[in-house]
Amino acid sequence: MHLAEVTKRLVRSGHSVTILAERFRDSKEIETAGRLTVLRFGGRVGLHIFAPYFVSHESHRADVIVDDAAHAVPFWSPLFTRKPVVAIVHHVHQGVLRTEVNPLLRGFIGISERSIKYAYENVLTVSESTKRDLIEKLGVSAERIRVIHDGIDHEKYRLGDKFQSPTILWLGRMKKYKNLDQAVRAFAIVKESVPDAVMIIAGDGEEKDRILKLVKTIGVHDITFAGWVTEREKIRLLQGVWCVVYTSKIEGWGMGVLEGAACGTPTVAYDSGALREAVVDGETGLLTEYGDYRVLSSKITEMLRDKQMRATTSANAHEFSELFDWDKTALETERYLMDLL
Repeated sequence: MHLAEVTKRLVRSGHSVTILAERFRDSKEIETAGRLTVLRFGGRVGLHIFAPYFVSHESHRADVIVDDAAHAVPFWSPLFTRKPVVAIVHHVHQGVLRTEVNPLLRGFIGISERSIKYAYENVLTVSESTKRDLIEKLGVSAERIRVIHDGIDHEKYRLGDKFQSPTILWLGRMKKYKNLDQAVRAFAIVKESVPDAVMIIAGDGEEKDRILKLVKTIGVHDITFAGWVTEREKIRLLQGVWCVVYTSKIEGWGMGVLEGAACGTPTVAYDSGALREAVVDGETGLLTEYGDYRVLSSKITEMLRDKQMRATTSANAHEFSELFDWDKTALETERYLMDLL
């Protein structure tokens, strides 16, 4: 989303952009649209093997190079060009490698991510929390890091009608570090105080079978698995639910939190990662200590039962969301990249 929203605005401003990305099913190797060119090669591994060759042979065509280090393993472009290079780090993975990566790869990925400290003079990130992780966990100097927050498309994410039943939404990839099981356990407790409460789980991933088994084991009802949803359906859900729930161990920013806020929906979340930035505790939502799903359940219950609190946090969340806009993000990014020249 960040790549798409910023890139199209840079092109609109008159810049030429080339994106080197992974192949996917039925994709084309080369696509162009005006000043935008997309080149696709290999998968996660193949792209990392090809990228150094591409940068070393084609960087003369560019003024600045951006390494989007979304996979934890960077591309190390500064080793292959003398052109200015900036790394974009959305979040630091060190804390979740043990739960998400097999032991054979864990060490390599951990060392690779820590090499960001040595490989890049310029690092761009999307939150103060990730900046702090870059400093504390990877040893990157603070003066080398610039924070530019992600934005929101306010034309799409707008206020809408709420569902009649008290409904909560869990939205995201079903990964271990996102702790969907704790959200389900919290909802089971919520049902004791709010019998007509409903939970919608939107997303998919390797944790799905385990979560389905958990739901059956603890016997909690009124949970709907929506699977992957379209953008339009996601917006309808964010508009209609009474609150969004986030249980992640880390979040680089919490884009879904702000998208929900733009729809007038507050968030109840663990006080972890950048969620503590995306949610203003007591104003745009509620935060609770990480890992305590019982306290989390009490916060969700409070949000569902207290109509005045819900109305206030909803209004505050919508107002807070207006501080973030993709036009602003792209403009700040453009200025930052121009400064590197």
